[in-house]
Amino acid sequence: MTLHNFIFGAYPYLAGTIFILGSWIRFDREQYTWKADSSQLLSNKNMRMASNLFHVGILGIFFGHMFGMLLPHAWWQMIATDVQHQWIAIYAGGVFGIMCLIGAIMLFWRRISNPRVKAVSRTRDTFIIGWLLVTVTLGLSTIFVSSGHAAHGDVSSMIALTEWVKSVATLSVNPNLIQDVSLIFKIHIFFGMTVFLVFPFTRLVHVWSIPLSYITRPYQIVRTKHVRMN
Repeated sequence: MTLHNFIFGAYPYLAGTIFILGSWIRFDREQYTWKADSSQLLSNKNMRMASNLFHVGILGIFFGHMFGMLLPHAWWQMIATDVQHQWIAIYAGGVFGIMCLIGAIMLFWRRISNPRVKAVSRTRDTFIIGWLLVTVTLGLSTIFVSSGHAAHGDVSSMIALTEWVKSVATLSVNPNLIQDVSLIFKIHIFFGMTVFLVFPFTRLVHVWSIPLSYITRPYQIVRTKHVRMN
């Protein structure tokens, strides 16, 4: 098996298996660590801006990739041509990618430069922010290649990448589908898959605990206690 076939044939399932089983085992055995380890109380400077930029950006990137690559091709053709689809991906990816990049830089710098935050940071906390920072940077780098393709009406790489993602999702992976795409796309994919591989061992597991119940939770009634002065 060649390196290409391993990375784009076996590695997605290796990363996916560790992602699911690792998350389940950590939740079962280490629930005390099932949290984001917020350090906002230690240093609040620019924390809200950095956190919001990072979280909005990374969620936009995640759902953009999911809907952009997993929706049937025929569905996209009902609302846009392939070239228009590619430009939508470029602009949306650029906006959310830049947001995530700025937020990640701010969070990473805070981790390594603030003595109080650095003192309570685990190595894996700093590592995952750094890895996400590189992954997002690589993703933004693909925009230059994609823009050149879109400008010439060439959607072959986009189609190849979406078909490969669908082949992974349907358990019929075909590494040959992306044999000829630019190297920058392949490197970005590898870094992206590795995020899922290391996910269970990092602070990212708190994503599983999104408090969706807050949306339907009734208002809390707070009464002021009046103290009678004699």
